[in-house]
Amino acid sequence: MTALLRHRPELDEAKLQRTMILINQAVPDCLVTGYGHLIDQLSLPDPNDRHVLAAAIRCGAQVIVTTNLKDFPRKTLADFDINARHPDDFILDLADLDPAIVTTAAKLQRAALENPPLSAETFIGTRRRQGLPGVAGLPQSQIALI
Repeated sequence: MTALLRHRPELDEAKLQRTMILINQAVPDCLVTGYGHLIDQLSLPDPNDRHVLAAAIRCGAQVIVTTNLKDFPRKTLADFDINARHPDDFILDLADLDPAIVTTAAKLQRAALENPPLSAETFIGTRRRQGLPGVAGLPQSQIALI
């Protein structure tokens, strides 16, 4: 969290702390530990990303979901049987495999946006601005905006 605040000083530390607690409560096994010893052995275009790959290796991840694909070269990740996917592609893959997962997540996400509530059009526009044009292009019924 310290690194995030260093790069994004406008963020509120108390809100970030609360978000971290809520994430850890919602997904109890989301924390990865015991990967520090791997970091120095890894080589990526941006050395500051090595901890992400180390954590992925440690927990046996198959995919790193990131908008920063250039810093996770396919050739490097292949050595560990890991792929890097853009969030838009990852969510579209989920929608193909199990549309109900994406539908439920979209419903919950939109319902949580109460202050102010978002119209379907605004919700879709926000996904587009977030770099998720494929998700924004899903039929409204599939992303449960009705």
